[in-house]
Amino acid sequence: METRTVADILIEALPYIRRFSGMTLVVKYGGHAMVDEDLKEGFARDVTLLKLIGINPVVVHGGGPQINTVLDRMGIRPRFVRGMRVTDQDTMDVVEMVLGGKVNKAIVAQINRQGGKAVGLSGKDGGLLLAEKMPAMRVQEDDKPPEILDPGLVGDVKQVNPAILHTLAEQGFIPVIAPVAVGAKGETFNINADVVAARIAAALSAGKLVLLTDVDGVLDDQGELLSSLDEEKAGAMIASGAVSGGMIPKVECALSAIEGGVEKVHILNGKKRHALLLELFTDSGIGTMVKGTTPGSS
Repeated sequence: METRTVADILIEALPYIRRFSGMTLVVKYGGHAMVDEDLKEGFARDVTLLKLIGINPVVVHGGGPQINTVLDRMGIRPRFVRGMRVTDQDTMDVVEMVLGGKVNKAIVAQINRQGGKAVGLSGKDGGLLLAEKMPAMRVQEDDKPPEILDPGLVGDVKQVNPAILHTLAEQGFIPVIAPVAVGAKGETFNINADVVAARIAAALSAGKLVLLTDVDGVLDDQGELLSSLDEEKAGAMIASGAVSGGMIPKVECALSAIEGGVEKVHILNGKKRHALLLELFTDSGIGTMVKGTTPGSS
């Protein structure tokens, strides 16, 4: 096979750069890509490049492993139910400290070192995210009897006020958002970062939402990567069990974003170097693109 030159790659990218100029792109950043030093630097460089070529990136980050490290030092054992971290007040204090402090500011510093202009926020800043407490739920673990579990200070986003994000984008800044929100009575809530990214993408009428994960994307029955699927097929795959485990909330998040008006959602492996650029600016991409089923969504 003929070796591709740098010029070939740039020529392939050019029509995509033209098409996406001025577009808002929301990126959920998490998983292994947030731990590996080379990947962290590469992500910061890629986001800076996107801004420089006229795309408006908004970063929403997680930080589960970092939270667990601090909880372990404090002797607090984390508990997860249906992918949610059960969050009492002590845990919430750690979540806010780690996400809104250490992790958020580290990402901001990495982007700024690459020449970008990043600003760190949480959902509490500027009234960005208003949330309400998630209700108690019935759960059953292993062979134990079912129980009613209160997830604590876990919230669901009820309203997004994107004014601060518009202001920052207009001034050339890259918002970096920790998934912590405020309640109607001033409470602080821990929110799933995928959910936050989807709601913010919908509120900004983003052209794309990118979910960086630790797997390549959505696989078919033979274990082969699906480069694209529409929302009808995605829903059918969840119902049939073809999509299972940790991919279910990712695909559900994608469907929620599309329902909210986001044009396309990309699920891709953040462990691959320059995953964002390869997905956005090459003909083949490297992950799975989820799109709507209505005419014009292709």
